[in-house]
Amino acid sequence: MVRSVVKDVDADVIVIGSGIGGLVTATQLAAKGADVLVLESYLIPGGSAGYFERQGYRFDVGASMIFGFGEQGTTNLLTRALAAVNVKLETIPDDTQIHYHLPDDLDIRVDRDYEKFIQELGDRFPHERTGIRKFYDACWEVFNCLNSIELLSLEEPRYLMRVFFQKPFSCLGLVKYLPQNAGDIAKRYIRDPELLKFIDMECYCWSVVPAAKTPAINAGMVFSDRHYGGINYPKGGVGKIGEALAEGLQKAGGTIRYGARVTQIIPKSQSKNGAISVKLANGETLTARRVVSNATRWDTFEHLLKGEPLPSSEQKWRQRYMKSPSFLSLHLGVKAEAIPAGTDCHHILLEDWANMEKSEGTIFVSIPTLLDPDLAPEGHHIVHTFTPSWMHEWENLSPTEYEALKEERAAKLIARLEKVLPELSQNLDYQEVGTPRSHRRFLGRMDGTYGPIPKRKLLGLLGMPFNRTSVPDLYCVGDSTFPGQGLNAVAFSGFACAHLIATTLNL
Repeated sequence: MVRSVVKDVDADVIVIGSGIGGLVTATQLAAKGADVLVLESYLIPGGSAGYFERQGYRFDVGASMIFGFGEQGTTNLLTRALAAVNVKLETIPDDTQIHYHLPDDLDIRVDRDYEKFIQELGDRFPHERTGIRKFYDACWEVFNCLNSIELLSLEEPRYLMRVFFQKPFSCLGLVKYLPQNAGDIAKRYIRDPELLKFIDMECYCWSVVPAAKTPAINAGMVFSDRHYGGINYPKGGVGKIGEALAEGLQKAGGTIRYGARVTQIIPKSQSKNGAISVKLANGETLTARRVVSNATRWDTFEHLLKGEPLPSSEQKWRQRYMKSPSFLSLHLGVKAEAIPAGTDCHHILLEDWANMEKSEGTIFVSIPTLLDPDLAPEGHHIVHTFTPSWMHEWENLSPTEYEALKEERAAKLIARLEKVLPELSQNLDYQEVGTPRSHRRFLGRMDGTYGPIPKRKLLGLLGMPFNRTSVPDLYCVGDSTFPGQGLNAVAFSGFACAHLIATTLNL
């Protein structure tokens, strides 16, 4: 395809931020022939899927449990995004998605093999074997519908018509589940209160809300893809995903500028040449035919659109959704003796069901060096722990108070982790603590949030905003747009956003 050339703008499309959603948008558009410029305030790509290095350890900033690297179907969005710009990553399969350590000795491993998982869960709840099968099979029904159609923009009428005529039964199946939540389906088949709490945790571990507030579409994707495409860790760490997409973007003719912090989006009505513009911290102004914000919607409409009234569509969305909590993160380098033989890579710990949604209630643990030993010095491992935490707990502290609180909370987390890793504290080699303030500072996310969560029970995904905004030529992408949080979800958002923009640019 012939690259679009427009003389009166600096790029066809400017993307603010190089998180995975922004990079997928950028690479998809560059592959179609658009002149794309990505502006990244930090020094490396990836956003919350980035990395940092300390004393021979290469730590993932965010989660290490990655969906989307499968080889079949259409839901393997990370594989497809890389292939679009002729790059590929080596990945390492993980046989166990999560090892749960829950109240009342509820100890469950989610095996990559679906039948093994169903058998293990049924052994714990033998009176619910039929209900367990029906619930997770309903999730498969959702997944199979998704996995049979090309996942592009639901805002583009021609795509909707085409996919409906190609796959009418898949589309009708999705329409049925679109207004439902996972909790609605679970209670249809299951009665045991403890098993329903387990399904709440199955949802909470990636949606940060219980099953009653988790859209059935998202649950169907996660609960099935872990057994289909599986969890696959990129060799070299999660940061390799952003690096590969940035490399592919440049191979496709796009540009990425680091250390380029956008301070303002200037609507086309205020721009000198009538094109939407962005202003950088160095005073430079750049114009484009389209601008995509990979910042959160809160940052986009409150910080970047300075002086602009909040559109009514955003006001309505905020009546339904709120910012999710941020995280208290503990990045540990440990001697190999800290990790017992047979330990799984990913764990979730909770001692009391009443604390599941509370700050620092649920603990998430990843030990990525069990899959890729090269991330740590020889004879050592990485233990990455994170737990929900709210910004208000960390503000208005003096530097001394802030450091003391970090040390106090880290010590409590390590003590709790010793349920799984009994010799952890005596084998520590390196420790770094991140707080909601860290996530706000380095990732540019308001209050360090990781996306929206519903304020109350809603009709599935029907309340989520899509990529188009009410500001002409401005689009949003990432975890505060449909379909929500997670790397595969933001990749979906990127595919949809690029497809929608491409239709407006006639690419």
